[in-house]
Amino acid sequence: MPLLSDDEVTAGLEGGDWRREGETIVRDRRFADFAAAIAFVERVAEVAEDANHHPDILVHGWNKVQLTLSTHSEGGITAADLALARQLDAVR
Repeated sequence: MPLLSDDEVTAGLEGGDWRREGETIVRDRRFADFAAAIAFVERVAEVAEDANHHPDILVHGWNKVQLTLSTHSEGGITAADLALARQLDAVR
């Protein structure tokens, strides 16, 4: 899968909560407590498995989760990352 151009990445992120950080896209979420954060991670894992595309997941603090997407085999951001980001936006 080819890397997206800067313009394609910018357009794909427009109006959403994801941001570009170098060759990745990142989204932060905050939850009521640790249990809710972990439950969210479990739901993210199900979506990622179904898509066969997996974010880096950081649980930090006691209620924060950071998701980072890139296509490691391509060395940057592809359409698969933007597609998974849209799917993960629906995870509550």
